[in-house]
Amino acid sequence: MKINTKYIYMISMVSAMGGLLFGYDWVVIGGAKPFYEQFFHISNNPSMQGWAMSSALLGCLVGAAMSGMLSDKYGRKLLLIISAFLFTLSAVGTGATSNFSIFIVYRIIGGIGIGLASNLSPMYIAEIAPANMRGRLVSLNQLTIVIGILAAQLVNWQLAEAVPEGFSSEEILNSWNGQTGWRYMFWAETIPAMFFFILMFLVPESPRWLAKNGTRSSVEGILTKIGGRDYASNEYENIIKSLNTDTNKVAVSMLNERKIRPILVLGVVLAVFQQWCGINVIFNYAEEIFKAAGFGVSDILFNIVITGAINLIFTFVAIYTVDKLGRRKLMLFGSLGLSIIYLLVGGAYYYNISGTILLILVLLAIATYAMSLAPIVWVIISEIFPNKIRGMAMAIATLALWSACFVLTYTFPLLNSTLGAAGTFWLYGAICFFGWVFVFRKLPETKGKSLEEIENEIIK
Repeated sequence: MKINTKYIYMISMVSAMGGLLFGYDWVVIGGAKPFYEQFFHISNNPSMQGWAMSSALLGCLVGAAMSGMLSDKYGRKLLLIISAFLFTLSAVGTGATSNFSIFIVYRIIGGIGIGLASNLSPMYIAEIAPANMRGRLVSLNQLTIVIGILAAQLVNWQLAEAVPEGFSSEEILNSWNGQTGWRYMFWAETIPAMFFFILMFLVPESPRWLAKNGTRSSVEGILTKIGGRDYASNEYENIIKSLNTDTNKVAVSMLNERKIRPILVLGVVLAVFQQWCGINVIFNYAEEIFKAAGFGVSDILFNIVITGAINLIFTFVAIYTVDKLGRRKLMLFGSLGLSIIYLLVGGAYYYNISGTILLILVLLAIATYAMSLAPIVWVIISEIFPNKIRGMAMAIATLALWSACFVLTYTFPLLNSTLGAAGTFWLYGAICFFGWVFVFRKLPETKGKSLEEIENEIIK
């Protein structure tokens, strides 16, 4: 068997562009935050600040909730095309409006795109990838998320004019940043969004979806391009065997079957843990975190770019190790590592240690997350669910992930004001420790196994 690696990487990278737009759309608002808050006069309104930051998450929940049933009915490809259109619409509209309510509407539209892409991009890649390459190919989706995050950080940094120390709120409002610059930060997303929209028409449908809804010739045609005729024939037989005979009868009630419930719980808990480990507050509230550490506005934007670069570098570490070390070892390393780092970050805030030391600890946390929980959770939840219910089950796991992310994003300002920065990071550290216990007790290893082999082993 000779895998057509060039072809498989090409279609995986196109699908993973959904991750790039997810990352850009998710982080761009953090760099624009000091400026659009002045423009919309919400800089002294914590409730509206939280709403502006977390509103896209409502869209994520809607997109994630719709993605399972719709992708099972209409296919993975069509839903990814729709997500690309929504990203484009959101980028144009968010930057164009001067009305805060309309701004929120477009952020929610972008969130729907994120909810669709965050579920379907890794699932599509998992369903087309050969077993021995699946970990690194699904991790490509996380790589593009990280590239999107870094791109947003670089765009924000380069577009924003320097803000002198002591600049008043009114001066920021009347500056180019406050009137126009923040708009270009959102508009820059239209370029990759349009490329994603066009290129998605060139990739095939998922062969595992087609096995349920198409013909044998269409499935084998795609699989032959990936690995040749023998590979296509063997894979097709394994897929059909896992689907049994009534391939078109997929009911929500199947998720409550005794053999399925533990797998669904595993996927949901891991998805929630990936968010409640707390790392995303560093990206979403980087301004407040670095401001509390004693950095000025211009330094903050530069430090945010540094965090994105570290995120990118260590995502490559995950891609290199996920199919060598396995999912379980990386998850154990990441959860325990973050627990220890957060203990130190909380101590730094508690003892008023700021500047370079705190920046190094934050970078260590991002590096640890980037090579473990960030990509590996997406790999796991894209491969542990049986073929027949993968769309619905992964949609539930993704819905749980975005629900957890909404809670995390909305509660951080509240926790920060109640517990202080030290107490908040200590809380995240405790969550990471309990996450380590859960992974140690419940997570099986899945590296090097086909989706059908995982299904046979995990359902007992």
